[in-house]
Amino acid sequence: MNSDKQQQRQRAVPARLPRLSFIAFGILQLCGGAAHAADSAAGASEASAIPADTVVIAGQRSSMKRALAAQQKADNIVSIVSSDDIGGLPDKNAAEALARLPGVAVQRDQGEGRYIVVRGMGPDYNAVTINGASVPSPEAGRRAVALDVLPAGLIRSLEVSKTLMPDQDANSLGGSVDVKALSAFDLPGTALSFHAGASRDQNTGKTSPNAGALWAERFLDGKLGVAAGISGERRKFGSDNVETGGAWSGGKLSGLEMRNYLPERERNALALNLDYRPQAGQSLFLRTFVSEFSDDEVRDRLSISNIGGDHVAPDTPFTARAERRLRQRKYTQRITSAVTGGEARFGEWKLAASGGASRATEVTPESINDGRFRASSNVAGLRFSGTEVPRLSGPASLSDPASYKLQGITLQARDSADAERHVRVDLGRSLALGQAAADVKGGIKISRRSKENDTEQWGYTSSKATSGNYWGPGAVGMSGFTQGALDYPFASLGPGLDAAAIRARVSGLDRAGARLTEESNLDDFSMDEDIDSAYLQAGADIGRWRLLAGMRHERTSFAARGRQVSEDGLQPLSRSKSYSNWLPNVQARFDIDKDTSVRAAWTNAVVRANFSQLAPGISLASNTEAVIGNPDLKPLEASNLDLGIERMLGADGAMSAYLYSKDIKNFSYTTDLAGSGAWAGYTTATSYANGDKARVNGIELAYSQSLRMLPAPWNGIIVGANASFNDAKATIGRFDKASGGQLTRQIRLPGQSKRILNLMLGYESGPLSTRLALNRKSSYLLEVADDMLDASQDRYVDAQRQVDFSLGYQINKRVQLVFEGINLNNQTYYVYQGTKPYNVQYEQYGRTFKLSLKANFF
Repeated sequence: MNSDKQQQRQRAVPARLPRLSFIAFGILQLCGGAAHAADSAAGASEASAIPADTVVIAGQRSSMKRALAAQQKADNIVSIVSSDDIGGLPDKNAAEALARLPGVAVQRDQGEGRYIVVRGMGPDYNAVTINGASVPSPEAGRRAVALDVLPAGLIRSLEVSKTLMPDQDANSLGGSVDVKALSAFDLPGTALSFHAGASRDQNTGKTSPNAGALWAERFLDGKLGVAAGISGERRKFGSDNVETGGAWSGGKLSGLEMRNYLPERERNALALNLDYRPQAGQSLFLRTFVSEFSDDEVRDRLSISNIGGDHVAPDTPFTARAERRLRQRKYTQRITSAVTGGEARFGEWKLAASGGASRATEVTPESINDGRFRASSNVAGLRFSGTEVPRLSGPASLSDPASYKLQGITLQARDSADAERHVRVDLGRSLALGQAAADVKGGIKISRRSKENDTEQWGYTSSKATSGNYWGPGAVGMSGFTQGALDYPFASLGPGLDAAAIRARVSGLDRAGARLTEESNLDDFSMDEDIDSAYLQAGADIGRWRLLAGMRHERTSFAARGRQVSEDGLQPLSRSKSYSNWLPNVQARFDIDKDTSVRAAWTNAVVRANFSQLAPGISLASNTEAVIGNPDLKPLEASNLDLGIERMLGADGAMSAYLYSKDIKNFSYTTDLAGSGAWAGYTTATSYANGDKARVNGIELAYSQSLRMLPAPWNGIIVGANASFNDAKATIGRFDKASGGQLTRQIRLPGQSKRILNLMLGYESGPLSTRLALNRKSSYLLEVADDMLDASQDRYVDAQRQVDFSLGYQINKRVQLVFEGINLNNQTYYVYQGTKPYNVQYEQYGRTFKLSLKANFF
């Protein structure tokens, strides 16, 4: 629904509006989500009849009815996860909470959700805002926002707009996620709540704490609202990994690595929101959000390479080089956001203005990028068994530290920053056109974004040939660099490497001579992206129709600075360009009856290429090898068509079906320019190019219902299911020397699962609330082969199923005890090459169990 009417409804909600149960919101989300928060107009008149001093306990069925009514009346297609629903499922962060929605899949890192894919579009094609302000990405080369930075406990709601409105930024092809923190006007009055708990990781047996608090109060006769929240979590866990990197040929293997991970992650967040509403139609606000995520990881591994005979079959003895290697690094990502503004009404006119600033950083202090120890001679008698999960065996010397000597130490530090600032002004009014109600709205927005990355790398070897990078005299046997034995299931690794001992080996040496020029300069860049936009939209209610049409215009100015690295040294490179996009938008809803609506939407969007692709750096590794950035890449443009039908099932549920289609121009991908133009004499010239077009087609289905028609105690059962089926295709190509022309082939869009399924079975009766949830997604393309025309070498992530469980018991009206089980089926992460039997990466995480105590005082 348009923002004027949303805020009219919000003003109509009295201070004592009933609260929704998290199960009710959970069902709503499984069927597609309400368009707006629970305090909507659908329940306003009902709530208005309740005396202000009455404490109301709202049943989940009536809460569901009001929320579904809000969805049914929305102008665009949205899905929402409320804070109650996030608290009701074992979701550690925002990405995992969003994975419960139709058409949304999550990409995991170390078993935790990190990025989301919406309707087949990868993470870099989705936008994220916090309290309405665009969120930049803390990662150096990406636009994707890693949503594991945002802890679930501090978020009021997560809203995914699957069809954009003209008044929204047009920078998402899949969906735009808006993260909303708590406001004092979201609650019936004074509120104070605490939670504290502990989780236990089955893989390592380690226990980790978490805690948080929320407070909200109104002052100045209810005109000033103050809300604050704080959240903290520390998680110690581990994962076991075996990977080949796709080193298969004819069913034989040329190398593999056995990896033991011991990460420690922390999430801390703080939100402070002020809202001042002196009178009806006037408001001022300040909304702030700070979130910090750190990952301290130790990766201990055994690498097998240089296999005798080049490749070897399973269960066949072979001789190979063996190396023990350590990577230890801690990076910290921080996102800060502040938005201030207000609105005022003048008769039928409403003026709104706001300004905000967001900043995302990733800081990696000096880390051990690679501490490498090599066996004194190639190891004979090695053997591996299995192709999906290769297990390695060999002589005792394979795990004996005395067999290895120090080969090299590489250190690395990196800082990246992404900052966005904006101001916007919107003006709208309501109109009466005979028997029809109408509204018109327009506005402008000025956005300025800057992205920077700086990498430094140092290398130390045994060679005295180059002054400064020699690690000096002293013992080099691995026995002097070890600590306790590793617990690893796929091979006998022996003792782990000691990061402190490796650092100490080079701590007093000269850094200037050890600095690696190419590695320290190629990825350094700075970019500016300035977007000036304006829009105009109009909506009308004509009989059973709700129509909205509008146009958005965005003008982009882009400038990039980088370096070329070659045998002649460093040369600066810079590029700049400007372009404009006109983005028409039409959305319609027809109410067949009071319970059934059909929808149609035609929208357009534009997404700029990733920063790593746009960086103007050129690395000339040799006279025949090059890596070339492409700042001339065109932005991706999409024309989207959505058709759908929704039906309320009485007061207890809903079902819906949506068809969608996206035509995408200028799809960007990695290519090889060798043999063409300036790169005619090169064997490889890796760069990035625009494809002609890509297409995404799909269907979303959702159903949910509270089974109150059953006899007690079965009338407390709640069921929900949603599924999406996608088909996403794109055309890629490269220059072929033999034919002297461009060769192409068709691929699935990376990150796109053809099938996504969510199932939920819940029960709520008296003090007991419980839920069992299954999230499943089919396999998806992770990376195209190095030779992009060879489909047999593409890498896919295998289908994943995860089962989670939560059980809450209300001890009294203020205190609740919650037990959660995460990844109960011990789902693993598996990447294969071409066909499923051939491992690229296999990783297992185990189960996590969590016990929390929640207390509410309001």
